[in-house]
Amino acid sequence: MENEREEAIRRKRIAKRNEELKRGRQTSRRSSDNNRIPNNDARRRVDSSVREDRNSSKSSRSSNKQSKNRNLKKNASKKKKGISFKKIIGIIFAIFLIFIVISGVRIAKLVNKINTDNITAPVEVSMNDTVNILLLGMDVGDVNNPSDESIKRTDTMMLINFNPKTKKINIVSIPRDTLITINGRMWKINAAYPIGGDQRVITEVQNLLSVKVNYIAKVNYKAFRDIVDAIGGVDMKIEYNMDYTDKSQNLRIDFKKGTTVHLNGKKAEEFFRWRKNNDGTGLADGDIGRIRNQHAFLEQLSKKCASPMTIFKMPAILKAIEENVETNMDGTTMLKYALKLMTVKSGNVNMMTLKGEPKMINGQSYFIVNKEENMNLIKTLNSSESSSTVIKPEDVRIKILNATKISGLAATYQIQLKQLGYNNVDTGNTDLRDKSVIMVDNDNIKNSLKKDFKSITDYESINSKYQNSGYDVIIILGNDAKNY
Repeated sequence: MENEREEAIRRKRIAKRNEELKRGRQTSRRSSDNNRIPNNDARRRVDSSVREDRNSSKSSRSSNKQSKNRNLKKNASKKKKGISFKKIIGIIFAIFLIFIVISGVRIAKLVNKINTDNITAPVEVSMNDTVNILLLGMDVGDVNNPSDESIKRTDTMMLINFNPKTKKINIVSIPRDTLITINGRMWKINAAYPIGGDQRVITEVQNLLSVKVNYIAKVNYKAFRDIVDAIGGVDMKIEYNMDYTDKSQNLRIDFKKGTTVHLNGKKAEEFFRWRKNNDGTGLADGDIGRIRNQHAFLEQLSKKCASPMTIFKMPAILKAIEENVETNMDGTTMLKYALKLMTVKSGNVNMMTLKGEPKMINGQSYFIVNKEENMNLIKTLNSSESSSTVIKPEDVRIKILNATKISGLAATYQIQLKQLGYNNVDTGNTDLRDKSVIMVDNDNIKNSLKKDFKSITDYESINSKYQNSGYDVIIILGNDAKNY
């Protein structure tokens, strides 16, 4: 019996212990629900850790996905921008090509429409040999009868000498008052055209310059005006009071000294033709001074033409040429020379004026050509190859002109040149300008200076203002000279 009581007590204790354990597990479960991670349950801790890892991996994947999406969007944006830029370039290029094609068609039509009737036959020459093209700027003649050729005169006369081998162009201006003799009588060369037409003019030019004229082109002032207008005009500083009226030519010129004027086609023609005023005042050297003005204008015009935007003005330019130019050069030859001329550098274009002096004869002003002074000019025109003569610095005559407000600047450059062996150097002053330039006609001297003298890099031909100065080189120091 006693054993039965002990057994009953033991069972109750076990039952009580089990009950306590049961309550403990329930309490622990509730604590786990509250704390998410049970302190006494390893399996649940592992499960929780796994869930965290999963959540972390999921979050990482989400973050990576978002980052990837952002990168994709960024790349898409970049790609979009790139495509947009390429499209713009493509559109511009397409427009350019279309313009070139249209211009090509325009040129093709042009060369077939240019007037070649009643013009002296050309003296054709190989495309690899030197060619001489005579350019005549014709005046109006009779404003009431512009077709009357008998009274038209050559207001401007230039010989364009192009050497394809050396890729150099020489442009020689012939003064309109140049004395010539026809049938024993004295004339000015601008009268040669009404006397004997194209052939008479060609003959006189050939006699003066000792060259064979291959082609001739006659340009009226309407073409000149239209071309200048097409380019957009040129700004020029007026150096003289210009006041001239010629009703027979429908010409009125009115410019004030010291002003800077924007010259459209009409105004450019007035500037180009002026040489004296109605009261007798004007250029002391007559037509030579006018040529100097013309060269200054042509220099500014060439700079304007150098702009890339000029290509979009070609239709208007071509139209002006088509309507107002006569030539004996056929279209194919014209295009071939045009392509060759496009390869000529600006530094290889020399502008010169036939040398001589004005003289009054029987009350008329004539320009008397000095053959001796023009020997080098004629030699240049007839040279087929560039010379390689060695230049001695001490033999070169140089004039340095200070075009700034910096006192003693020319003397500084004089010292520099003398240190290089150029001992024959003089100095002086001239009108203010911004850009420095070296003017020289002799290619050998130019090459020598380029090798020895690095201070100034811009070169031009000696313009008519300094051609009779007695110097081989004219150096003009502009405001940029202080930077060297």
